[in-house]
Amino acid sequence: LRRLDIEKMKQTADHELREMGIVLDNLEQPIGTLSGGQRQCVAIARAVYFGARVLILDEPTAALGVKQSGVVLKYVAAARERGLGVIFITHNPHHAYMVGDHFSVLRLGTMELSAERSAITLEELTNHMAGGSELAALKHELSQVRGVDVEELPEEADLKAPATTAPEGTS
Repeated sequence: LRRLDIEKMKQTADHELREMGIVLDNLEQPIGTLSGGQRQCVAIARAVYFGARVLILDEPTAALGVKQSGVVLKYVAAARERGLGVIFITHNPHHAYMVGDHFSVLRLGTMELSAERSAITLEELTNHMAGGSELAALKHELSQVRGVDVEELPEEADLKAPATTAPEGTS
């Protein structure tokens, strides 16, 4: 009859979490009682430990406050630095820009933007993610509506996508 080595499991968990820069005061604390940010970080550390080569994170900061989001972004960057591929799905351009090196914006199933970080600014990324091309097309009409400020809306010419690079194996 084999038994679980609880003490070794705790040591392994503590070591792996610390390798990712995560320090939990009580390793026996149930996951469900951790904060949302802590739970996301534990999930990332678990994936790394079990040999994941790619992390797909769908809105990992959506329900988190600013501080907890920052913690999750720190561990996303740490996973990337450890050589993992990270697909970070978000509606927050600021979070994406902090940790991303390539950005793809999809609109209704169509690739609207595919750009390396060096080819795009945060403002351009924000405009694309916010539906900038559609808003730019409506700018004149929106300017006719009383109480709608269109000064900050981009012009269509300002939204030319940077040179796109298709991922390998696609055309």
